[in-house]
Order: sequence, then C-alpha cells, then structure tokens
Amino acid sequence: MPSATTPQRRRRASESDGDGEPDSSALASSSSQGSTSNKKARLNFSRDASQSTLRTGLLSNENSTHSSNTLLQAETLHSKPSPRKHQPGSIVRVKLTNFVTYTAVEFHPGPSLNMVIGPNGTGKSTLVCAICLGLGWGPQHLGRAKDVSEYVKHGFQEATIEIELAGDGKRFKGKNVIIECNIKRENNKSTFHLNRKPSNKKAVLEVAKSFSIQIDNLCQFLPQDKVVEFAAMTSVELLKSTQRAVATQEMIEMHNNLKELRYNQKEVQANQVSDQDTLANLEGRQRMQEADVERMREREQVKERVRLLEIARPFAKYRGARSKHKTAKERFKEVTLELKQLSDEVEPSLRAVNDKQQYRQQVDAVVHERRQMVDKADHAAQLLDKKVGKLAERGDELVKERDAEINSSKQDKQAVTRAEQTISGLKKQMEEQPPDLDVASCNEQIREKTRAFEDYRREVSQLQRGQEENTRQGRDRHGRIQTAKRELADLESQAGQQDKKLKNMSSDTWKAWDWVKAHQQEFERPVFGPPIVECSVTDPQYVDMIETILQRNSFLSFTVQTKADFKKLQSQAHDILHLSEINIREMAVGIDKFPPPVSKNELTRFGFQGWALDFIQGPEPVLAMLCADSRIHRTAVGLRDTSTQHFEQLQNSPIDSWVTSKSIYNITRRREYGPGATSTRVRDIRRASVWTDQPVDLTVKRELQERIDGWGEEMASFQAKNVDSQTEITRLREEIKSKQEEINEMQRDKAVKQKALGEFRALPTKLAQQEEKMTQAQESLTMMRERLGVIQDKHDAVTMERGKAALDYANAVETLRDMHSSLHEAEIMLIEASSDIAILVQRNSSVKELLQNKQREVDEINREKLAAAADAQRLLQDCRNLMTTADETMAAFFSTLPEGQSSEELEIEIESERARLELMHEGNGGVIREFEQRQKQIDSLTAKLDEINHSLGEFDEKIKELRDKWEPELDQLVGKISDSFSFNMQQISCAGEVAVFKDEDDFDQWAIQIRVKFRESEPLTTLDSHRQSGGERAVSTIFYLMSLQSLTRSPFRVVDEINQGMDPRNERLVHKRMVDIACGSDAYTGLSISDVEDSEGRGQSQYFLITPKLLHGLEYARGMQVLCIASGEYMPPQQTQIDFRGCVDLARGLKAEGVRFGVAVGAA
Repeated sequence: MPSATTPQRRRRASESDGDGEPDSSALASSSSQGSTSNKKARLNFSRDASQSTLRTGLLSNENSTHSSNTLLQAETLHSKPSPRKHQPGSIVRVKLTNFVTYTAVEFHPGPSLNMVIGPNGTGKSTLVCAICLGLGWGPQHLGRAKDVSEYVKHGFQEATIEIELAGDGKRFKGKNVIIECNIKRENNKSTFHLNRKPSNKKAVLEVAKSFSIQIDNLCQFLPQDKVVEFAAMTSVELLKSTQRAVATQEMIEMHNNLKELRYNQKEVQANQVSDQDTLANLEGRQRMQEADVERMREREQVKERVRLLEIARPFAKYRGARSKHKTAKERFKEVTLELKQLSDEVEPSLRAVNDKQQYRQQVDAVVHERRQMVDKADHAAQLLDKKVGKLAERGDELVKERDAEINSSKQDKQAVTRAEQTISGLKKQMEEQPPDLDVASCNEQIREKTRAFEDYRREVSQLQRGQEENTRQGRDRHGRIQTAKRELADLESQAGQQDKKLKNMSSDTWKAWDWVKAHQQEFERPVFGPPIVECSVTDPQYVDMIETILQRNSFLSFTVQTKADFKKLQSQAHDILHLSEINIREMAVGIDKFPPPVSKNELTRFGFQGWALDFIQGPEPVLAMLCADSRIHRTAVGLRDTSTQHFEQLQNSPIDSWVTSKSIYNITRRREYGPGATSTRVRDIRRASVWTDQPVDLTVKRELQERIDGWGEEMASFQAKNVDSQTEITRLREEIKSKQEEINEMQRDKAVKQKALGEFRALPTKLAQQEEKMTQAQESLTMMRERLGVIQDKHDAVTMERGKAALDYANAVETLRDMHSSLHEAEIMLIEASSDIAILVQRNSSVKELLQNKQREVDEINREKLAAAADAQRLLQDCRNLMTTADETMAAFFSTLPEGQSSEELEIEIESERARLELMHEGNGGVIREFEQRQKQIDSLTAKLDEINHSLGEFDEKIKELRDKWEPELDQLVGKISDSFSFNMQQISCAGEVAVFKDEDDFDQWAIQIRVKFRESEPLTTLDSHRQSGGERAVSTIFYLMSLQSLTRSPFRVVDEINQGMDPRNERLVHKRMVDIACGSDAYTGLSISDVEDSEGRGQSQYFLITPKLLHGLEYARGMQVLCIASGEYMPPQQTQIDFRGCVDLARGLKAEGVRFGVAVGAA
C-alpha cells in the first residue's frame, strides 16, 4: 500500500522490544530530533579506553557462578583496543542518511568480530541492507523490498549510503576505498561515486569483486530474510557456494568445465547409440533389395543406351549434311567456269552499248550542272525581291512616325494654353488677403479649457477609487461575517468540534482537508479526510482503549482509492500548498479483505467484547486503511484486566494484540526460530482526547457575535459613503461633457482658419509650378520640329535605296532567262543519247538473256552450297555442345558409334533397342534410387561413428586430465572444512563431518554432504529439514560457516539473527567458538592472534553477527567489538545524555528483586 508520510515517525504496533528480559540489546547510543521521532544514531566509537568501556561493558555478567568471565570482563572494561588492522576489502566505516529507519548514522566496525545488538525494529538489519545496496548488489539478495526506492526513509526523496573499505598497498597505495550510493525515490534509480568521483554500478561491482566480496553468496552474506533460503539450499548448491567462498577461481572454472564436458560427452554418447541402431537397420534393408536392384540396373542400362542413341542423332545428321555440302561445292565450280566462257564470247557486241552509255552519263552530268546554276540564279532574284519589299516597309514606318510626332505636338500646344489660364487665376488669388489668426492666443484658450476638463476627470477617478476601496472593505467584512457565522454554527455541531480538533492537532492537515472539501469533484473517486473527522466511536466507554490503539499519524491520514488521486493530492499538498505534515494512504480494497484471526464466538470465550473495528464507525475505505495501518481488525477489546492464566491462554492463541481498560498488549512471534520464539510488549492506556464530546465555549460564542455586529455596522458605513460619492461623480461628468464640447468648437474654428492661411501661403509655389510646366511644353514643341526634319531625311534615303534594289532585281531576272535556255539545250542532247542506247540494247537482247540465265544458275547453286554449309555448321555446333556437356560415359559411347553410319541406320538401331526394352519387366522405378540413397546414408553414418568414437576418446582424456587436477584440491579443501567442522561440533559434545558426494555419471550432481550427530545413541545422519530440529540446523549452519572462516577469501562475512532458534546451551557454546575463531586463540589450530596476522597487523576476515538478544555471561575477547543500537521516540536529543552504566545497574537491581523486566529502551 503506497504511503506518503511526513518527517515525523511513528512506532509500529507490530514491532517488538525484545523477549521480556533485561539484556544488553536494550542499551544503545542514539539521538532523535525532539518530538518528530526522527531516528538519528551515531555509532562513532573511537579507540580510547572510555568509549571502549561503552562498547564492552554492556556484556557484564549478573550470575555469580560465572566468576571467571566476570574477571575477564572487568579487565576488558579498561583494556586497550586490539592492535589488529582491517584486511583489504573489510568495512572500516558505514554512513547512512535518510535510509530505511535512520535519518543519520555512522558505524565504525572493528576488524574482527562485530556484534550488532539492539531491540527489534531499531535498525540492525538496516545495516545489512546498506552493505548490500551500497556495494552495488540489488535488493533481490536481501529477500525484502524489490525496489531500491522503498529503502528511502518515509517523508524523504533521497537516501545516501557511504561505505569505506580498507585498501591494499598495491592498487590503492595504502588509501581506503570510499563508495557512495545515492538512491532516488522518484525514478527508483541508484547513482554511485567512487573515491568522491562520479562512477557507475558496474565499476563499483568490479572494485568489490576484486576484494573477493560475494554478496550473492549465502556462505558469505546471510541476511535475516535469507536464513530460511540457506537452510533450504540443496547439497549441490552448497558445494557451488562453498567453492565460490573459499576455493580459487581456477577450481571453480575446472568444475564448470568438467560439468560442461560431461554434458557434451553424454550428448555425443546418446547420438552414438542412435546412429548405431540406424546403421544396423539400413544395412539389413540393403541386403534384402540387392537382387531386385541388379535386374533393374540391367533394364536401366538398355534404357540408357536408347537415350544415348537418341542423343547421338545430331552426329548422323552432321555426316549427311557434310556430304551434301561437298557435292554442291563441286557443282558450283563447274557452272562458274561455263559463265566465264559465255561472257568472253559476247564481249564485242556489248562494248558499243557501253561506249554509248558513257556518252549519256557525260551529257547527264552537264544537265545536272546547268540545273544547279539555274537554281542559284533563281535564289539570287528572290533575295533581291525580298530586299525591295523590306525597303518599302521601312518607308511606310517612317511616314507613320512622322504622323505620330505631328499628333503629339497638338497635346503640347494644349498644355501651353492650360498653363497660361492657370497662371492668370493664381495671380488674381494672390491679390486677395487671408483671414487673421492668432495661433498662440487660440492655443492658450484651448489649454485652459483642457486643464479644467482634466481636473474634473481626476476628481471622478479619485471618487471611483474611494468607491472601490469601500466596496472591497465591505466584501471583506461580509466574508468575515460569513466565516464567523459558520464557526458559530460549528461550535454547536459535532463535525465542527472535530474539525477544530484537527486544526489544533495539525494545522497543515486541516488546511489540506479544507482544500479537499472544496475540490472533491477534481478526483476520480471520493477522497476521505483523516479519521479524526470521518470516524467516531460507537460506545464512549471504549474510547480510551480505541484511541490508545491508534497512533497520531493514523488520526491524521487521508484515504484515497486510486493511484492518480494519490499523486494529485500529494502534489497539491507538498508542491503547491507547501504543507509538510501530510499523510496519505491508498486503499483500493474493501474491509472484507481484512478478516479477524478468530471467529466472534471464540473471541467471546476469551473474555473480549469484540474487535476494535466493531467499535469504530466511519466510511469503509477509512476503516480498511485503519485495518492495514493499525490492525484494528486483529486487536481484541475487553473491559476486564488480563490475569497470568488468561495471558498464557492468549499467548498460545492466534490473537497477538488486545487491549483492556488499563493496558494494551502486543505479541511478536518469530516462526523461523520455533514456536517458543515470542516477545510481548505492554503499554498503559492513555486518556482519550479526539473522539470526546465537549460543551460549547460561551465566551468564544459571545466574541463571535460581537464581531459579526461590528462588521455589519462597518458595511453600512461603507455603503453610505459610496452613495455620496456616486452623486458627486454624476455632477462632475456633466461638467466634463460641457467642457469637452467647448474645446471641440474652438479646435474646429482654429482648423478652418489655419487651412485658409496655408492655402494663401502656397499660392507662389503653385504659380512657379505652372510657369515651369508651360516652359517645358514650349521646349517640347521645339524638339518635335527637329525630330520631324530627321525623319524626313531618313525617308528620302530609303526611297533612293529602294530604286537601286529594283534595278538589280531586273538584271537578275534577265540572267535567269538566259540560264534556262542553256539548260533546255543540254536536256535535248540527253534525250538523243538515251534513244541511241535503247536501239543498241534491243539489238543485243538475246545475247544478254543467255548470259543472265547462266548467271542465275550460278547463283542458285551458290545458295545451295551456302545452305548446306550452314546446316553442316549448325549440326557441327550441336555435336560440339553435346560433347561439352557430356559426361565420361556419354563421351565414351559417342566414340563407339560407326564412322559411316547414316541417320536411317541409326533410327533402325534405336527401334531395335526399344523392342528389347519392352520385353523386360519395368518394376518399381524408385528401388534403385532408394538403394543408392540408402548406401550413401550407410557410408555417411559409418564415417560419423568413426568421428564420434574419436571424439569420445578426446572427452575421456580431457575429463580425466581436469578431474585429476580438481578432485584432489576439492578433497583437500573439504577435508580442512570437515576437520574444523568436526572440532566445532566436539566442543558442544556432538559430532559431525563434511564430505563430498561424488556422482560418477554426472559432475553436476557432486555435492557437499554435512553429517551430524547431536545424541550419543544415534549415528551420523545427513543434515536436512526432516531429521533435525530448527535449533540443530541453526547450530550446524553456523558451525559450517565458521569452518570456512580460516579458508575464506572474502574480507568480511555477515550473519543476521542465526542464533534465534538455538537453546541457551548451544547458543553459548556457538558464541564461544565464534569468538575463538574470529578474535582469539583457536584451540583447534593452536594459533594465536599474531600467528594469523600479516606483516601489517591484519588477521582473518571481518565478521558481523546481528542479533536482537544475547544470553548473559557470554565469552568476550579483545578485538571483539559490540555495536549497541538504541533509537526511537523516547531517546533524548543528545546521545551523550544516556548513562549506560546506570542502565546496567538499574537492570541488575530490578532482577535481584525478582521483578520481570520487559521494557526496552528506544522504539523503531
């Protein structure tokens, strides 16, 4: 359910303060900002002895039986800090701002074991969340909220995480690495800075992984909500996580390669079996069809011979065409010789005809030449004729131009006449004088009238402003009267009283509710106000109990039903109205979604009158919001007090919250740690102040009535003033109208006189302009006479040139007539020569006909020869194409054909082979094709199986080589883990071992097997969720994680609330082993702190153990650091005001008196 809250923070009723005993988790160092309950803690422990006392003194023993531990603790109260330094990658400092529950906090963990303790809800697991998100991993590794924006504290838009990691001397030159993560609520995004410089998530993850930090490995990082997931981890997953935590990267890669090789090998083996079965089947079918295939092949051979013979037809045709071409070639030679002999015999008779033909050709050339000369003379005459025509047109144009000039002169003469008349009129006007005009006197009179006019207007404006001010004051008094009347009515109504209580409790919420009531129509669905005005208690005797259940924020929360309404109201309140203390809840479900834990009959048997929901009346969405926010549907209400027996019955029932006439009880159950893991919180009932009836305040009522009467008198006074002002304004407007008319009349008289004076002063200019026009017209007449003389000269010249051109044209016509006569003489001679040739040709026609017949015979035989050659060439090309495309079988067949075989002989052989083919049985035509394809499959599978056998051999070699390297290292690594695990189990009088389960068929199934024994009478059994209890699994899990401590490559480890399911004995022993391994001398290894430290004083990896409670008298060692978290609404503003030693002394005194102590300092 989305919510928007103010910086004020309330304590959730579902959170618990511990298990009811005074333990060290109830003491912390924090501060809050007054009543706003902002959680501000600063855990900045310095290295001096006094603050070391604050850290370690919280673990002092109250039991006299632990005297040795008391001496150790007394010594550690004044001991110096451990000289051990942080190893590279370990956490030096964590600073949080506006993150989850914290407003501001700074942690300084030690290099070894860090015990983070404090009551539930104070923010222990918040440190775990900050480590995960701040180092670049996502929220999915925490098992809580899915979006990083949900880790921003309510009421803020941005959160900051700053983590300082110890650096190494090689990469960072001895400087620590500072990683800063900024989380934005608005876009659900995270930005990072690395060493104060902008960076990105990928770079931060690379730096973290370079230190071997593995937040996604449950063997290194085990948040509270991932404990169950770790317990449910399979043995195969445990092996993977263990290798990631303690093995080298080479070992992990070898295991992955082995799994991949074995997977590929199994695929190849499966393919081998399938291919072998297929090959055997194909070979059997091949043997069954072999005889039929032989018969079919013989028939196919005959069929193939017929096909080849048909293909060979072009060869026989080519041989026939070549023979025909040879015969035609010999005949062409014979007739060509006969034609030559005949031509020699008739040559003398034909020569005379040839001579006459040459004479005719000469005459024809002369005729052609003279015809060209006639054409040239005709063209020259035509050009001269055109020239004469153009000169005539030019003369006509000049005549027209002369006429135009004469016509234009008439206009100039008329212009001279008009100018003379205008000049005479202007001179007469200049003799008359204009009317007198004193401009200065006239302007002064107009200005006096205008000043009076403006004075009247200013008086009117001043009176109007007074009227507006009176009207505004009257409206203000009217608004005040209406508001006072509403307040007066509200004093006498329940709703008004509740509205006044809302205003007194939160003025910001009251302003927002006032806006919502006026703008309900702008929302998609109805928006409900805070429960203080929307709800009421049905029975007054339960009002104290009901109000104790609800927190202040619940009374002040608005309820919306859609996301759009949520965003609109949030934007209006924060961005526009600038209100800070505004709480909004979105509730899209009905009250039926909140069923009670038990029925009404069962609730009555427990002695309760009903649920808190039964005694609250209001809109259903508001009641549903209170169910979700304050769990009123799960809180029982009863009038009688809770006895010890009644409390035990309720503790074992589904009811976890109830309220009586004196106290309110809340039970917190942690099911992951077993049915007995519960804690109870008890608070006193407070007096009701919200849903109570109060009498009307008569003093307030009288003051409101007096104000209404006074404001009414002021309104009447303002109205009277406005009436007087309106009368004066009417009089002044009449004066303004009169003055305006006088001013207009004076301005019109002035304009007429000014116009007449201006026109008189312009007469000399007009006279000069008319004289100028007359002069220009006279000059234009003079220039026109000159242009007429020029035009006449041009016309005379054109006339002379035209006469000359006419004479040239006459001479050209005479020359043309002579050339025509010469042409006629040559044409007559051509006719005579043509007649002579015709006579000679007729005489030699018989000889010529004989010669032409013989020529035709030669041409015909030549065509036959060329056609035969073309056919032979075409058939030859066909044969060459066949040889080019023929395969070896076809080419060999063509070479066996007889050399002299004709086409007819070839056709006879084809028919013979076809008859033989018809005598053979055809059979199934696809048998041979199927047989051959099957044979190809057999050959392919045989080759493939050979490759598979070779590949399987290579797989075996590679797997053996990798396994021989990886398996001994894994056995050695698991052996060390098993020895350490076994030793740890022996310290609590139990037994255990760790081994590797080796599946010879699949490396993917190799796993870690943890075998444990918690009782002497039982054998070692595999650790799982069925055989062992929750506490036994928790002990085994923490011992397994501790066994990795000396082998881990990780700089730090985090375990959150792993000890909650253990019994006190096992928890004490586990804690001692953890302290021995992380801080002190380990009896198993026999190594001291100095033995495991490097040259710079750095020891084993850092360890974080988060727990809400611890037993008393636990082991404490130098180098161990305890981070106590205390925060909540009851913390003083300055954390230095907390006296931790006084708190411890008080707890001891109360326990000594036998008082059950269940109050924890601070609230989440």
